[in-house]
Amino acid sequence: MRRSNNFTNLLEPIMPKASSIAQAKADKRAGKSPSTQAGHFVRDEIEAVRHGKHGVRSAKQAIAIGLSEARRAGVELPPKASTKSAAAKSAAKPTAKTAGEKTPRRPSSESTAKRRSAAIKALKRESTAGASHQASSTQAKRAASKRTAADRSAAAEKAARTKGAAGRSEAAQKAARTRAANKRAEQKPR
Repeated sequence: MRRSNNFTNLLEPIMPKASSIAQAKADKRAGKSPSTQAGHFVRDEIEAVRHGKHGVRSAKQAIAIGLSEARRAGVELPPKASTKSAAAKSAAKPTAKTAGEKTPRRPSSESTAKRRSAAIKALKRESTAGASHQASSTQAKRAASKRTAADRSAAAEKAARTKGAAGRSEAAQKAARTRAANKRAEQKPR
């Protein structure tokens, strides 16, 4: 029988599944984008919340946790919007002389493990409503509404490039069928 302590149990929801890592690696070999690779981790996170392992404030937070797991698992996602490069951070920081500080601030004495367990305890207090189908749908609509026509067009062009000749041909035939069906529907008398 495996012995488990409370701390390991607390970390359980945050650890990515082995199957997600394997799927992401397979996606990378297939040449799929990092966001596709990260999708497995996001889906796992939403499932974890739905099963009651912990809660989230919103669907956006569940997605953020999933993306964070993906980054930790080695998926080459772009950095979070709030993070800057080390060079930019050091350039923005005033020197000790100009700031009037004699000694730099001491790093936090609180351990990473303590901070992490506190974060997980806070998540456990949150509701699971943030990962509901309705919340996910609302988040998807909000994200889609922020995309411009140019964004959508660029995504379609990239998809066409990665599809291959047979895939492009199939997609073109489907598009032609859809156009024909729409034309027939418009011409039908009401």
